[in-house]
Amino acid sequence: MAIGAVISSRNFGSFTGSGKVCQTEKADRHQRGELGVCSLTYARGTIFKTRPPISREFCSYKFKHSCYPVGVLGGVKHHPLSNHLQCSENFHIINLKRRIQRRCDCLLFSDSSHRSWSKPLKLDKLGISDGQFQKCEYRQATTTRADYKPEHFDITEPLDPRNTSEASAEVVLVEGNVQKITSWWKQFPKRWVIVLLCFSAFLLCNMDRVNMSIAILPMSQEFNWNSATVGLIQSSFFWGYLLTQIIGGIWADKIGGKLVLGFGVVWWSVATVLTPLAAKVGLPFLLIMRAFMGIGEGVAMPAMNNILSKWVPVSERSRSLALVYSGMYLGSVIGLAFSPVLIHNFGWPSVFYSFGSLGSIWFALWLSKAHSSPQEDPELHIEEKKLILGESQSKEPVSVIPWKLILSKAPVWALIISHFCHNWGTFILLTWMPTYYNQVLKFNLTESGLFCVLPWLTMAVFANLGGWIADTLVSKGLSITAVRKIMQSIGFLGPAFFLTQLSYVRTPAMAVLCMACSQGSDAFSQSGLYSNHQDIGPRYAGVLLGLSNTAGVLAGVFGTAATGYILQRGSWDDVFKVAVALYIIGTLIWNLFATGEKILD
Repeated sequence: MAIGAVISSRNFGSFTGSGKVCQTEKADRHQRGELGVCSLTYARGTIFKTRPPISREFCSYKFKHSCYPVGVLGGVKHHPLSNHLQCSENFHIINLKRRIQRRCDCLLFSDSSHRSWSKPLKLDKLGISDGQFQKCEYRQATTTRADYKPEHFDITEPLDPRNTSEASAEVVLVEGNVQKITSWWKQFPKRWVIVLLCFSAFLLCNMDRVNMSIAILPMSQEFNWNSATVGLIQSSFFWGYLLTQIIGGIWADKIGGKLVLGFGVVWWSVATVLTPLAAKVGLPFLLIMRAFMGIGEGVAMPAMNNILSKWVPVSERSRSLALVYSGMYLGSVIGLAFSPVLIHNFGWPSVFYSFGSLGSIWFALWLSKAHSSPQEDPELHIEEKKLILGESQSKEPVSVIPWKLILSKAPVWALIISHFCHNWGTFILLTWMPTYYNQVLKFNLTESGLFCVLPWLTMAVFANLGGWIADTLVSKGLSITAVRKIMQSIGFLGPAFFLTQLSYVRTPAMAVLCMACSQGSDAFSQSGLYSNHQDIGPRYAGVLLGLSNTAGVLAGVFGTAATGYILQRGSWDDVFKVAVALYIIGTLIWNLFATGEKILD
């Protein structure tokens, strides 16, 4: 734009007369709903000799009895005031100044190419038109005021807004290039919206899972359960969890992760709410309900892995997965922190009712915001779609699973065995940690829940730290294979070292510190084996995670149940020794056979 000016044309009629320009000033204007506002109120043949070109945004100055549309105008050569305006061929007019005591409405017109007036769309103060957000404009304008008073016009007479010869108006001509921006939530990358929704799903996943590890203490007292029965109840969750790992992966790879993950959250939320009723009916019903809950949570990880393999480019893979899995850890933090409080004030059933009901809120957001792939999202910006599809792997839907090919690859078996070794120690700490604090460290129920928070909080922090480190190493040129081996070696050897130290500590504080360090180093696995499914076979990411997590679930079933029997005949030192041995075995197999290269296409 050449210049910007504010023209205050007070009561000009046919524009015969004289006037002068005065008071030029700089002004910063922020326009929301008033895009393309022109207060040259009457454009019906008097002001302009010919109809000017019309730009995209249109507005009208709407009075009580009539509406006179006015456009973003160009070509003011025939305007009598043009002698006082040294402006270019095309300019934008914004910022309506009201001079007449009538209502002013800002409108957008839908047709940007036709010269006739199109259907107006009402804009409110926030720039919302029929529920749709309109882009804002930030401009810097140089304003020049010109008071124009024709000689023959008596300003003491009342103005008639329907008379085009009687008008007053004020316009702003804006200087500079137009830069349109949207609100921050519109600019936020959609792929990270998907990541955050998956993060919140995993947050609820572990909240609903770990509440039993706290509630089992008062429940066992009320129903007279021994350690073996407690171990059976804790492991019953994994019966259903085991069944849906591979099925969930196949389902997600074929029909998309959105439906599968949504189904899982609703299913396990309902099972969580029904858990107190099942416990009061009888032990068999409680075991069945916990298995049902496992069915819902079993599809979550394969479905999430399928979605992120389509939405997240390789350069952001580790940090996105680390953030999602840190949702599990923060879910454990919230569940372990709030469960004792709820139990103390409202009884143990309250934790199941309150946590389970949160799934309905998440499901409503998921239905409205999520899509299984970028191709299915009509609101995805073209730049982001190019970034995702340009960097990521093939996104064609899977129709047939090549089981023979998958199971013939050594890196797949390295992934399966390492997942088993990893989950043995992880699930023992997840399900038995409150009991360890209560029986060995002599913490009460509330203290057990609160001290259990620290290790999981440490995992949430270190998982994201490991994700950023891994992506940074990849961006620096280190091979994906080397990055995955480094991260997973930390995830195995770190917990092994700190669990061995528990036999030598003598204070509760040091025991909690060792637990926290063990879990914190374990979190580096999210940038190791948990990211490897998308590395070696992005099209079969759901199936691969279903396979390896099936082995991980078996470790949870056997490890959790075996811990109960070990404690009846041995000690906690024996429990930790088994976990350490499996960590070392997993380290050797992972470093010998794992790879970060794509082996399945």
